[in-house]
Amino acid sequence: MTSATPEAPLPDQVGMDAGTHAPWRYVAATAVVALLGVLWYAWWTATGAGPLALCYVFMPVGCAMSALAVSALCRSGRLGPVARRFWRWLGVGSLCLTGGYSLLAAAAFAASSGFPPMPLAGALLVCAGVLAAIYAVVRVPLGVISPSERVRQWLDRGIAFLGCTAVLWHFGLAPLIWSPDPWSPSFTVMILLAFLLAAGGITKVSYLGAGPVDRVAVRLVAATGLCAAAVAVLAVRGSHETAILLAQAVILPAAPLLLTLAVRCQWNSTGRPSRQANTWLPYLAVAAVDVPVIDVLSHPAGKEASIVALSAVVVTGLVLVRQYVVLRENTRLLREKRASEERLRFEATHDALTGLANRALFRDWLAVTLRSGDATVLLVDLDDFKTVNDSLGHDVGDELLVAFAETLRAAVGDDGRVVRLGGDEFAVLTTGPGGEALAGRIMAAFRDPISAHRLLVRASVGIASAPAGTAVSSLLRDADVAMYTAKQRGKANWVRYATGMEKPLVAHAQIGGDLRRALDAGEFRLVYQPLVELRTRRVIGVEALVRWMHPERGMVSPAEFIPAAERTGLIVPLGRFVLRETCRQSAAWLAEFGPDVFQKAGPNVSVRQLHDPEFVAEVRAALADSGFPAERLILELTESAVLRGPQVSRALHELNALGVRLALDDFGTGESSLSLLRAFPAAIVKLDKSFVDGIELDEPGTAAADARQAVARAVVQLSGALGLDTVAEGIENEEQAQRLMRLGYTTGQGYHLGRPMEAEQITRLLAAQRDLIAAAA
Repeated sequence: MTSATPEAPLPDQVGMDAGTHAPWRYVAATAVVALLGVLWYAWWTATGAGPLALCYVFMPVGCAMSALAVSALCRSGRLGPVARRFWRWLGVGSLCLTGGYSLLAAAAFAASSGFPPMPLAGALLVCAGVLAAIYAVVRVPLGVISPSERVRQWLDRGIAFLGCTAVLWHFGLAPLIWSPDPWSPSFTVMILLAFLLAAGGITKVSYLGAGPVDRVAVRLVAATGLCAAAVAVLAVRGSHETAILLAQAVILPAAPLLLTLAVRCQWNSTGRPSRQANTWLPYLAVAAVDVPVIDVLSHPAGKEASIVALSAVVVTGLVLVRQYVVLRENTRLLREKRASEERLRFEATHDALTGLANRALFRDWLAVTLRSGDATVLLVDLDDFKTVNDSLGHDVGDELLVAFAETLRAAVGDDGRVVRLGGDEFAVLTTGPGGEALAGRIMAAFRDPISAHRLLVRASVGIASAPAGTAVSSLLRDADVAMYTAKQRGKANWVRYATGMEKPLVAHAQIGGDLRRALDAGEFRLVYQPLVELRTRRVIGVEALVRWMHPERGMVSPAEFIPAAERTGLIVPLGRFVLRETCRQSAAWLAEFGPDVFQKAGPNVSVRQLHDPEFVAEVRAALADSGFPAERLILELTESAVLRGPQVSRALHELNALGVRLALDDFGTGESSLSLLRAFPAAIVKLDKSFVDGIELDEPGTAAADARQAVARAVVQLSGALGLDTVAEGIENEEQAQRLMRLGYTTGQGYHLGRPMEAEQITRLLAAQRDLIAAAA
């Protein structure tokens, strides 16, 4: 039997005889024919009047009606290719039956009396018609199934088929063959084929789901074969005359009626999924095959007993094979289920990337350890892992995490359990106190580059120990505090937790919590440090600096709240406030004192602001709203901020295109200062204070003085060669200012030249300076 993908019915196409009521017309016609046959049989039995040959008319007329019904269905446009093939073969079968039984009716009318035998041509046509129906049923697709399901289905269908045929054989066909008054071979062959149609159809429909051929229609087609079973029983149990009359007038005309009802079901079929296949059918077949066995035991019958016994043995053997196949399948499913459960348990308790235990399993291990004894946790965190992700990509970052996990596991060995808590954070659980030696081994393991990309990474480790009975969360919190303390102390080291170590971290976290409130409450304000022309000591601009006036703590140092703002991301709105306020105040000074008195203003910009895709638009909006010229705005950036990838570089070049000037702050302290001067669109270089401190200590012209001034001299010479302006930062006395002027610096800032001050003080300073210029003129 074939298998194919279920095919949905085609859209309805109205054609000849394809109206809504077309199937009912044929059902009504065949029903009338069948009813007339019943009435004729009743009349004949009661009166015996009328020609006997009339009993042969009902079957060919009914078959003709069913053939017309099938033809109308095939021409309706409702069928797809598979369904059309099925019904065309049934149509061929109906035409053959019509022809065969028409020949029998003609022979009956030609005979002078009695019951004529089936003509050979008629028998051949009837057999061909039944074979066409069998072929149509065999070709009905059951749907695509797996090989194991296909084997089990073939076994089920074999059992069911043998069970059905055993019953039909014993009670229908065998009595015909071994009857003292045997029927003709042609009649026996026709009955045999009808039995095959019935058994095959019943078996087929039990496994037929949604598809191109309607399930109920196939069931009705299979039921036509049962009409032959009834004829066979009549032929054996009743008289010869009664059997022929009932068969020709009453029983056989029911077959075309069933076929037209099948047409009606297919006509109205929607292809909806049907209920599950009858998995109980093989067991019903086993019970069915026991019926002839019991009958044979009650009435032994020679060869028949042997055949029935052989059928029972074959069916029983197939059932055993089926049970073995099902047992193997169930065993395989159970094995797969256990493997799936184990895989799910592993995935629930282990990290998918590194294969290490995850946080949930780690907490379980830690809880068990703390119930029975002391435990030590080493919290290991990669330093600057975000930089790797941002610069090299997440794929490289994942490879680095895998290599880090393998290196960490090798360093720990059998002295602890290694887990990944999440992100770039790992942990090691060991029993008892201590952990310092293990931390040292971990530090040593990362002295060399790791991963396929040969990356040199460092880690910060926090160690915390606790006695039995300590809460898991308490020990983890202590290890976390120790790890963050290690990072604050310069990273790439380990720190053991000590009581009170969390207080600075808590205060740091509280500052982060206060920042949002402070922004909304307007607690931030700006102070301005003058930029001074060293030769004339005239103020030519300012650097804007933010200050926080806390309502309870007073002035909070920028060194305390700027890192918290960076960490929380609030540096972006804070930087926006600084930028807008600087532009607003600078525009006011420029309008009041003119471009000769006030030349430039410089707010500081953080790397988080440069990563904000809206930053350039915010600068443009601040300039437009305040009216401050773009060329007088100087954005001060550190070298580390500039070296942060393509997004930052794109933003800096867009700002330069606006006319905004960019200044490298704290120049000389980074790792790539000289290369930056060529790659970065800088306009101003600000020499870091560390190169100004002590520059005045040695006598001018001495080797010691030249050594102290070497960096400052190199920076001003290189900047001059590149056409950049220079500013010396951190000037704290007059001697420093004089030495810097001799080196070529024209602009400076520092406490000696002017401390950060309020906007009103800068206004008074600029006003006094303007008056001096006016007086000198």
